[in-house]
Amino acid sequence: MKTYDVVIIGAGPGGIASSIECKKMGIQNIVLLEKTDNISAMIREYYKEGKRVDKDYKGQVVDLKGHIPFSDGNKESTLELFDKLLKENEVEVLLNHEVEKVTKNNSEFIVSVTNNKKFIAKHVIIGIGKMGKPNKPSYPLPTTLRKKVNFNINECKSGEEILVVGGGNSAVEYAIYLSSITKTTLNYRKKEFTRINDENAKELENSLQNGLLSKFGVDIVSVSDVDSKFQVNFTDETSAIFDRIVYAIGGVAPIDFLKKCGVEVDANGVAQCSDNKESIIENLFVVGDILFKNGGSIAIAMDDAYTIVKTIKNRL
Repeated sequence: MKTYDVVIIGAGPGGIASSIECKKMGIQNIVLLEKTDNISAMIREYYKEGKRVDKDYKGQVVDLKGHIPFSDGNKESTLELFDKLLKENEVEVLLNHEVEKVTKNNSEFIVSVTNNKKFIAKHVIIGIGKMGKPNKPSYPLPTTLRKKVNFNINECKSGEEILVVGGGNSAVEYAIYLSSITKTTLNYRKKEFTRINDENAKELENSLQNGLLSKFGVDIVSVSDVDSKFQVNFTDETSAIFDRIVYAIGGVAPIDFLKKCGVEVDANGVAQCSDNKESIIENLFVVGDILFKNGGSIAIAMDDAYTIVKTIKNRL
């Protein structure tokens, strides 16, 4: 069985950056494993068309040290950049390869995939994100309407009355766009939005003046099926009827998977690692938003990928 110098798990920004940095630093014997049928699945699925992609997300200024020419753009330009870099650098990408666990056997790793394949590696980089497993509300949702409970806006249609739940950039962007095509209400349990960027704040204010409805400072108590629609009951003792609900309330760390791989996590589900992003297991590294409680950024993941690969290069 072939032994790879590096097996990279997850074809999001961190995983892609890790594979590119490997190639740029002369580490050719690598493979990038992705569980979905395309790279950058989170960006493709959860970013609306034309969504801004800022290098210095939420003011987190990053002086990129690696080989990737990443700058401000949008969903489409970012995906185009990633596709181009993978092709130019001839990265071996295996799609529909979901990793079940990583185990260490002496000085090598066995990477087990759900299709019964196994990969042997000298080094492993885990670059899976949180949004592949979106947060769900604590209250029960009617199973009869489960097809109309969404975590992105791909299924939303004009003519529907839609409730968007969340207080981050994705929730605001979903609500802004949907309000331009159909009756939309944005619900956030707090009265003020402290986690959105300045442009979204301005667009939200404009949308609220041009038809977007709001339920701010109140939470949802329960949701029930009334005549094949959602009846949503709020903490202010009001109720409303909707055709569809879109939840944009973040993602959760894949804690079970990380534990199977031997990666320690703290009480917030954040993967624990050293300054060079190495876990407690030698030569097992972690990159991406699983290193942050509230999410990192694409640029931070790219910078961390450079740090990781430089460490690996020095060990080979």
